[in-house]
Amino acid sequence: MAARALAVIAGGLVLALTLGPVAAVIWRAEGLGALGPGAGQAVRFTLWQATLSALISVALAVPVARALARRRFPGRGLLVALLGAPFILPVIVAVLGLIATFGSNGVVNRALGALGLPGMTIYGLHGVVIAHVFFNLPLATRLILQGWLAIPAERLRLAETLGLTPWGRFRVLEAPMLLRIAPGAAAVIFVICLSSFAVALTLGGGPRATTVELAIYQAVRFEFDLGRAAALSLLQLGLALAAGLVALKLGSGSGFGAGLDRALPPARTGAVARGLDAVAILAAAAFLLTPLALVTLAGLPGLASLDGGVWQAALQSLWVALASTALCLAWALPLATRRGEFLGLLGIALSPLVLGTGLFLILRPVINPFVLALPVTALVNALVSLPFALRILRPEAEAVRADYGRLSAALGLNPLAWLRWVFLPRLRRPLGFAAGLTAALSMGDLGVIALFADPDRATLPLMVYRLMGSYRMEDAQAAALLLLAASLALFWLFDRGGRVGA
Repeated sequence: MAARALAVIAGGLVLALTLGPVAAVIWRAEGLGALGPGAGQAVRFTLWQATLSALISVALAVPVARALARRRFPGRGLLVALLGAPFILPVIVAVLGLIATFGSNGVVNRALGALGLPGMTIYGLHGVVIAHVFFNLPLATRLILQGWLAIPAERLRLAETLGLTPWGRFRVLEAPMLLRIAPGAAAVIFVICLSSFAVALTLGGGPRATTVELAIYQAVRFEFDLGRAAALSLLQLGLALAAGLVALKLGSGSGFGAGLDRALPPARTGAVARGLDAVAILAAAAFLLTPLALVTLAGLPGLASLDGGVWQAALQSLWVALASTALCLAWALPLATRRGEFLGLLGIALSPLVLGTGLFLILRPVINPFVLALPVTALVNALVSLPFALRILRPEAEAVRADYGRLSAALGLNPLAWLRWVFLPRLRRPLGFAAGLTAALSMGDLGVIALFADPDRATLPLMVYRLMGSYRMEDAQAAALLLLAASLALFWLFDRGGRVGA
């Protein structure tokens, strides 16, 4: 009964904190007439950049995933693991790395200039798409790689026995898998790019490169037109829900059936195919690792000279991250034991900026919302991270209940004893991983804080953005390196703490 009551309380809080801001947005919106000029351009740019980002990410991921699936080389496992790093990478750090790589004085433009070729720009549509491909190419690669590895080894051996050519093997085995996996991967990436805010804020480059999320931010921060912000939030909510339904529909499909779980046979290909695979792997590794290496090299000399404002922002980011983690786990644990995962999906279906706008509208008649910038940021970050925490915790929580529930009842364990001696010890590994993921995502978030913050309440990502805006690039790079180190350290500490002695 106690567990059920906690689940009901947690579920009620999540519903109130997600549907409440949405209701405030709907109530404050004054119809489509309040969208104002530029809304149509923002919608067109939002859809166009999300479409391009999704298609390019998936198209580039196919040769990389194919190469990783059929090649074995030293460091392959490390490279596959590194493909997950951009997911917890602070967006503002990646943006600085991409500017150092593709900016006017970046590595790529210097190389193009040395060859006598025209340079490229990192701002506007080009920059937004490059940044989104940087973040989502690893995700698409992992999804498609899983599809390749799911092809039973027996099918591949049968193809060899039948003497199928590489084209025949692709047509019979690989193309059906790609038709099943790639559309769903593209739809998921489209949804992610649809609600991207920090990338458009830093690399958008003007009114013609404004997303709906960025228009919401501008309506609140610069125009203080709450009616327009609410109408734009309602529009963003409709786009996100429609795209989410499409992604859910495309994410299903039948596979090749069961196999005997044998390892895939080594690919027998010629030198040209091996060379193409090597080029795909090296190009992807260079694209993903070069920006991080440049941020690290550029930021190291300036770490010692960072002023007190940066360190204060780092401390504020730290407590926001820890508060988000505590809130997220406090909701996730009872919901994971009572099949409440669908409640957590509300956090990912709704844009953080839409939630922030709704909370702004709710708080403004009662208190100055800017005073609560950090608590509201922690709250929204916890809601946004809840779906990931539930996805990690729920399978393990159900297994613990199935394996030890009857024995605990027979021994007469009360709820506190069950929690202390059975449930939490068995969940240490997934709890540590979920906590590390939540803390890292919250530490690097540049979303709601940009909507609520004043000069005295900046987090470290917002401080990096402000340093970039004042053209203090050396300080910005040093602060970005500090942010990167703090995010990775939080993830490692929580994840490692969950695994040690588990």
